[in-house]
Amino acid sequence: MGALASGYHGPPQLTLGRAFTQWTADVPMIALVVVLGACYLAGVWRVRRGGGSWATGRAVAFCGIGLGALVLATMSWIGAYQGVLFYARATQTVLLVLLVPLFLAMGKPLTLLGAAYPAAGRRVGKIVRSRAAVVVTFPAITTLALVAVPMTMYFTSWYTAVFHSGTTRELTYLVLMVPGYVFFWTLLRVDPVPRQYPYGVGMWITAAEVVGDAFFGIAVIADTNVIAAPYYHAVGYPWGPSLATSQVLGGGIIWILGDLVGLPFLGVQLIQMMREDQAEAAEVDAELDAKEAASEARAAGEAATEAASVSPVAGGEPADTADDDRPWWESDPRFTERFK
Repeated sequence: MGALASGYHGPPQLTLGRAFTQWTADVPMIALVVVLGACYLAGVWRVRRGGGSWATGRAVAFCGIGLGALVLATMSWIGAYQGVLFYARATQTVLLVLLVPLFLAMGKPLTLLGAAYPAAGRRVGKIVRSRAAVVVTFPAITTLALVAVPMTMYFTSWYTAVFHSGTTRELTYLVLMVPGYVFFWTLLRVDPVPRQYPYGVGMWITAAEVVGDAFFGIAVIADTNVIAAPYYHAVGYPWGPSLATSQVLGGGIIWILGDLVGLPFLGVQLIQMMREDQAEAAEVDAELDAKEAASEARAAGEAATEAASVSPVAGGEPADTADDDRPWWESDPRFTERFK
């Protein structure tokens, strides 16, 4: 590995026990977590104080899992060893790009903002509905950004710049989270979005994201050159896997852990699509039942009147019931608009 034990000044050898006990303090991230958590909980308190309701599960998703994953990614053993071990950095990348944004989006922060502070919610709503937001959140763009941003970091000097500048490191954390948040926000559709794309489109986009993560991970594994080799040789950790092995482990984590997040989200997309279809079917059934009841009531009324009051039309059917006897799909706007 070309490393000398005497030149190493990093954390001690990573063991199973130290994976639970080795922590590091990241002051900017602590401040961010506290501010976001406090603002979210203040919004929940304001909504409930005003007589409204807010699901506890949403608060748990945002504050408990989303912000909790951010703490783990930046301050647990992952943050402590991310400057020493390639696979620790890879684990951190997956958490920041996928897991943290997913659960932050599931917390419905924009909806909470509108419920707690209507004026601010209206201003944010105008931005969300703007033309620029529609363009930026186009599914192909968000998916490309989700994969391209971390890949660019890994295969350029950006990767090592993070180790030499605390400001660059903190900004990189934010840059990695933004594409993931936009991606999940627009596909989950639990918050107001610039444009609602069909869930079928969301499933294809999510599948493309899963493939993109796999491509990213395989590219790291297949790279015969050690990424950031001069930096890691200078670190010179005297324990653990070799630099090449650590890189292979990191590529596998990007591939497999990324899919472990992406595949369940694909399942969520399928469930949401099925629920939407069921809701639409229920609306169509209700409309057909109402038409049938109205037709039966009208027929009963006509049977009680004199035959001379019935106005026949061509084909021997009453004029006011000719349209009602057509097949339902001929009047369903979902089909009439699609096949015009």
